[in-house]
Amino acid sequence: MAKHRKSFKKPKHEGPVQAKKHLGQHFLKDEEIAAKIADTLTFNDYKNVIEIGPGTGVLTKYILQNVVNLVAMDLDRESIAYLNSNFELENPLEKKGNITVLEADFLKFDLLLLFKNEQFAITGNFPYNISTQIVFKMLEIKEYVPEFTGMFQKEVAARICSTNGSKAYGILSVYAQAFYDAEYLFTVPPDVFDPPPKVDSGVLRLTRKKEFKLPIDETLFLRVIKTAFNQRRKTLRNSLKSFALSNNLKEDTIFTLRPEQLTVADFVGLTEKIANDTL
Repeated sequence: MAKHRKSFKKPKHEGPVQAKKHLGQHFLKDEEIAAKIADTLTFNDYKNVIEIGPGTGVLTKYILQNVVNLVAMDLDRESIAYLNSNFELENPLEKKGNITVLEADFLKFDLLLLFKNEQFAITGNFPYNISTQIVFKMLEIKEYVPEFTGMFQKEVAARICSTNGSKAYGILSVYAQAFYDAEYLFTVPPDVFDPPPKVDSGVLRLTRKKEFKLPIDETLFLRVIKTAFNQRRKTLRNSLKSFALSNNLKEDTIFTLRPEQLTVADFVGLTEKIANDTL
């Protein structure tokens, strides 16, 4: 009796690389949007760029139309193989920049090894599942990163760029905007991706402030922000109880406010008051 082999249909996809769910991949296929994202890079005072998750290189080829030293970093070996072999053959656009393709995990890699302590920008179509981690890692080395642009899930991009008084305003808003000017640039619909995500995407730009060094301990600053927003419906007098503040400081009117009412400058001032508090 003949054995019947079970047949498996190969998943349909439009590009040269199969998107992998466990890597959170949604490959951009719209050329105009790719060009617009590349244009978010101003190249003001830098010529080095890291692109996270280049995938099939749709964005990569537009970045390379600038005079740039580009490191395209990806965990996907299939993407790495494509970028190293057929990418330039299949994309005969004018190329002014240099590219290095690197198989690496952005969250674990020592980025300062790449450009010999020179300034560099970061961009990409970021995997949604690690996008906030990417921002926090960038903020750890902000003295080397004058510009950060890219595509997030829309609500995450909006959160990073939101201001006090907004429901979206939170930990990431305050911490990023303490060091960078944040701009929400444009929205991207799901149908320009392969496969399409279930949500809209948003593109933003963070431009480092000229004065980005804070007059406070940044570890304490982040702890204050996180503690306050972890109980965002409470006033600061209640949400910051774990800091064991003096009665004198707790009488400050700022403690009658909820965290979303404070500006970034207010949080800096609050952290300074807590650091100087004596029981």
